Amino acid sequence: MKRSAWQGLDTAARTLTPGLVLVVLVFMGQLPYSLSGHNSITPYFVLMGVFYWGLHRPDLLPAVVVFLVGLMQDALEGEPFGVNAFVLIAVYWLVSSQQRHFKGRPFLVVWLGFAAAALIADLLRWLLVSFVLGTALAPWSIMLEYVLTVTFYPVLTVAFALAHKTLPRGGASDFID
Repeated sequence: MKRSAWQGLDTAARTLTPGLVLVVLVFMGQLPYSLSGHNSITPYFVLMGVFYWGLHRPDLLPAVVVFLVGLMQDALEGEPFGVNAFVLIAVYWLVSSQQRHFKGRPFLVVWLGFAAAALIADLLRWLLVSFVLGTALAPWSIMLEYVLTVTFYPVLTVAFALAHKTLPRGGASDFID
């Protein structure tokens, strides 16, 4: 049976979903959020997406897309160029290489894995930015960002899982918790 152009376009759009979700998450991180006295603290939304898609469908999220999204986040946030790209690639590599340890595990185990990955990512980001700027940044904002990121992960996971159900099947990593 011959596929129509619309079916091909639909399949292409579904295949691009993880990368497009990351772009949306970068822009979500730019929206103004306000916590008493901490106007610039937002969850590390794109990290949540990289962890989820790197765990569940790395076949649909090439490392080059993760890298480019990281550069886009650096440009929009005004962070030293390459810091987010490096951190996101490191997390992507870490989680995609550890898929077998998470497959079939309860969500709590995955969430704890995310908490560990987010801690590593935030510490690495803090160290890299401090090094590039030549001065140690105050750790309080990164600690608050970490707490917000870990807290929001289950909420965004629901949205990711709904998007995941629309994707074409395939890949050994195709599992949903």
